[in-house]
Amino acid sequence: MTALTLSTAAATGLRADAIVVGVAKGAGSKGGLVVAPGAEAVDKAYDGKLASVLETLGASGGEGEVTKLPAPSGFKAPVVVAVGLGEVPEKDETYGTDALRRAAGAAARALTGSKKAAFALPVEDAEDAGALAEGALLGAYSFDAYKGMADAKSAKKNGKGAKAPLAEVALLGGKPRDKAYKAAVDRAVAVAEELNRARDLVNTPPNDLNPEAFAAVAQAAAKEHGIKVQVLDEKALTKGGFGGILGVGVGSEAPPRLVKLSYTSSKAKKHLAFVGKGITYDSGGISLKPAGHNETMKCDMAGAAAVFAAVVAAARLGLEVNVTGWLALAENMPSGSATRPGDVLRMYSGKTVEVLNTDAEGRLVLADAIAKASEDQPDAIVDVATLTGAMMMALGNRTFGIMANDDAFRASIHEIAEEVGEPSWPMPLPTDLRKGMDSPTADIANMGERMGGGLVAGLFLKEFVGEGITWAHLDIAGPAFHEGAPYGYTPKGGTGSAVRTLVRLAEHTASGDLG
Repeated sequence: MTALTLSTAAATGLRADAIVVGVAKGAGSKGGLVVAPGAEAVDKAYDGKLASVLETLGASGGEGEVTKLPAPSGFKAPVVVAVGLGEVPEKDETYGTDALRRAAGAAARALTGSKKAAFALPVEDAEDAGALAEGALLGAYSFDAYKGMADAKSAKKNGKGAKAPLAEVALLGGKPRDKAYKAAVDRAVAVAEELNRARDLVNTPPNDLNPEAFAAVAQAAAKEHGIKVQVLDEKALTKGGFGGILGVGVGSEAPPRLVKLSYTSSKAKKHLAFVGKGITYDSGGISLKPAGHNETMKCDMAGAAAVFAAVVAAARLGLEVNVTGWLALAENMPSGSATRPGDVLRMYSGKTVEVLNTDAEGRLVLADAIAKASEDQPDAIVDVATLTGAMMMALGNRTFGIMANDDAFRASIHEIAEEVGEPSWPMPLPTDLRKGMDSPTADIANMGERMGGGLVAGLFLKEFVGEGITWAHLDIAGPAFHEGAPYGYTPKGGTGSAVRTLVRLAEHTASGDLG
């Protein structure tokens, strides 16, 4: 993990591989490039002409744009890195925290292989410092566990060794002795480290991360951070009547697990339950996915990874709220023992489900976990899942959908997600779509109308929420796994989607901001 410090040192005299400054697009048609606050000393070293030099090099100040140039004479860092912040803020406004987060992430990625960089970006308050810290740590992320040549000397000789992430970031303009600044950075480190752990889990190949292995990772982290953990294996699941989880996992040689992680605070007045879909590999089962849709299905446990990371982060931050995480883990495989289309499963809640499509498996494991979580009577349940392609069709690859049985709670989660920089959108649960899941054989079918499929899945889950319990469903199918080029602090592969939303929800609940 990249080391991070607050520093009051001057950019001109700091020993580093690079100095990072911010630039932005000026307002209006004749705006031109503007050097952002924090870079005054650097600009002065260029005789006040840093903006014009960068414009000559083609810089526009566009969000995430990175331009490198030699540092002026007298600097102890050889390179200045200018990163775009987007539009200059309106009068009396400041750069938004997510603009800072994205810029720091882009700069950190651009400095892969460097030992140390000084970030002279805008810092108005502790919140800005926290955003920059978070962005830098997320942007510096790299998953290299399976890369590298067997012969290290040969790798060095041929120049093929993987470059290490940026090793150290010094945030200039910070206040190392200020409690608010220190708390903001400490929070950023805890959240970023756990979010990056979630990314690691999503990126780990399914031959190394089956339900049992995921449960072992959760057990180790729980022991480290004082979290109570309970793992139900296939025997306990059978005895308990978890027909949904067992029905999905029965076709695999790697049996399913249900993991309960319990973080408790002696000062807590509220209890949140987070439930994550943890399909460690999804072939579609007997309803096999078509060619071209299997290659990234190691990411189908991203919801469970997000829940796991959020519970550990809550423990590390010592939040005054009880948080229980439920990881519904299974591998969905086709075999002679696999659940068939037409089979009926008796769920943990007692309801029966006719399985019309074995590739609609995530809702089955979630339904059991939601019903189990409801027994604790939490103040709210939030489930997180890479659930439907339909949600990707509706909202694209970067935005997750939010459904809930309470409009105010749905609105609160949407506001919280936007606050932390996770694009989301509130979605309805139209009652007319429920009829499509009527089954002549069972209480409900796991499929309904094709149009509005993401909403149908939400309606299915709603059926298993305990009476009187506030519930929300986050369908992160789009943003959980990024297949394109990295941008901002978002890498290629697992993103850690929803981790920050869950952590901030826990923080708001702990502070009493949510009823």
